[in-house]
Amino acid sequence: MSAHGETPHGAHGGHGNLNQLMTGFALAALLTIVPFALVMGEVEISRTALIATIMGLGGLQILVHLIWFLHVNRSAEEGWTLAATIFAVLILVIVLAGSLWVMKNMNENMMPMHDMEHHMQMEQMKSLQSQQG
Repeated sequence: MSAHGETPHGAHGGHGNLNQLMTGFALAALLTIVPFALVMGEVEISRTALIATIMGLGGLQILVHLIWFLHVNRSAEEGWTLAATIFAVLILVIVLAGSLWVMKNMNENMMPMHDMEHHMQMEQMKSLQSQQG
């Protein structure tokens, strides 16, 4: 404590104890491992359901980080908690919607493998014809 009666940094808000931090870590690890296992285990569910599950678990993981590691809660600490929550939800929506948009466009614009093989064969034939003629 200083001479002016100030309290130490962690005295009024706290940053969680070891049990709370380990709970947050376990939840974050679980929310990382489950989507990885779903993809690597080639689970028999529809592609749409798999993408929705992965995105939902990603959103939950962001909330776990906000609550257990950034300590965003319902206490009114000068209004910053509400602003941080609103900002985090806005960023979450932008990231999830943007990711889905990018994946959809990539899926629509990528050349299928059989077309790519045909295209490469045609290029090789043109190359051979230009060398011969």
